[in-house]
Amino acid sequence: MTTSKQPETTPQVGGVTGDERSDLLATLALHRGFLRYTIRGLTDDQAAQRTTVSELTLGGLVKHVAATEAQWVKFVVGGAEAMFDEEAGEDWADGFRMVEGETVQGLLGEYDAVARRTEEAVAEVADLGAAWPLPEAPWFEPGAAWSARRVLYHLIAETAQHSGHADIIRESLDGAKTMA
Repeated sequence: MTTSKQPETTPQVGGVTGDERSDLLATLALHRGFLRYTIRGLTDDQAAQRTTVSELTLGGLVKHVAATEAQWVKFVVGGAEAMFDEEAGEDWADGFRMVEGETVQGLLGEYDAVARRTEEAVAEVADLGAAWPLPEAPWFEPGAAWSARRVLYHLIAETAQHSGHADIIRESLDGAKTMA
């Protein structure tokens, strides 16, 4: 789902195309749709509200998955060096919450733009199996490399996991459920 209109119904699983790129992108789009569906109808204040002991908010989750996807797509295109913007200067914690001036519509619009860029980048990659070395980080095995395919699997898992987090936050907020 790459429109800024929020879905009125729960996203549906489509058929398998047999084309690996299309299937991976369709699965990612499905999980994006679940996250978008979970925040349907919320005001900016509701999307920014903490409802559990966690710092996570519904708007913050959308912001986080969009930023994470954008960062990993940069990796797919240009490797670890392309992932990080030294001039961004963003407070790490602000990547998980809505800050002053941010709106649900704005965050969803940015998420849509990221989704379009992901689709474009995946279409441009000559070989989904071509790998780049991962950045040095304590959570990556030293010397490990990920392919574009592995990054897409990671983005699907990341988005699905955070969609589950969003379900809990939304149910705590007003009782609404994505998968009721």
